[in-house]
Amino acid sequence: MTETPTTATDASTATTAATTQAGPAGIRLVVLDMAGTTVADGGLVERAFAAAAAELGVEPGSAEHTEQLAYVRATMGESKISVFRHLFGAEEAAQRANAAFEKAYGELVDDGLIEPVPGAREAVEAIRASGRTVVLSTGFARVTQDAILDALGWRDLVALTLCPADAGGRGRPYPDMVLEAFLRTKAADSLDQVAVVGDTSYDMLSGVRAGAGLVAGVLTGAHREPDLRAAGATHVLPSVADLPALLEGAR
Repeated sequence: MTETPTTATDASTATTAATTQAGPAGIRLVVLDMAGTTVADGGLVERAFAAAAAELGVEPGSAEHTEQLAYVRATMGESKISVFRHLFGAEEAAQRANAAFEKAYGELVDDGLIEPVPGAREAVEAIRASGRTVVLSTGFARVTQDAILDALGWRDLVALTLCPADAGGRGRPYPDMVLEAFLRTKAADSLDQVAVVGDTSYDMLSGVRAGAGLVAGVLTGAHREPDLRAAGATHVLPSVADLPALLEGAR
């Protein structure tokens, strides 16, 4: 099982999103990615992938390992189980790899190897203080998301946290988590009052496909501005720390 690749139609749909919104000031719901956007993990995804590959007998340094790691890098932001289904095919193998990945990543988190992106917490607090609702979403499993929230002391930071399992099992680039946030929070009257913010092209695609009014990329994570723009970003910011100013019309 593989995810649908970026298409010209996906990216061009961003034009509609950009023009139908009432402007950044009209945003009522903000759906933020975690790793690479609000959370700095220092490459822990690649370290945890090594454990997953080893579980399936892939030799470190081999051509197979190098090819698989390149795919992991290219699909940052996608649901991890979907990545492993692509890499290892059989569901049983994908589940074994995913379990090994989540266990390894969780242990690295427990070792204190993550921290907030500078200004991330303050940005979330400023957005909430402006009367908007903030949701944190991730491609990780719930157990890993919870470990990150606990490590950072973020359990009570936002109104809702979502992982793919909370939205029927499909992660990015599908729009499901964005739509789940919209339906659960009831913070926005329409999808053009929703902002989606992330560091990968898959974050951008999920926002575009959901019909979000604002789809913003940040440059603190996996993908660069050309990739984010190609996937439909309506805005690209240096960091999530710059998001409050955008929403208040100062950028």
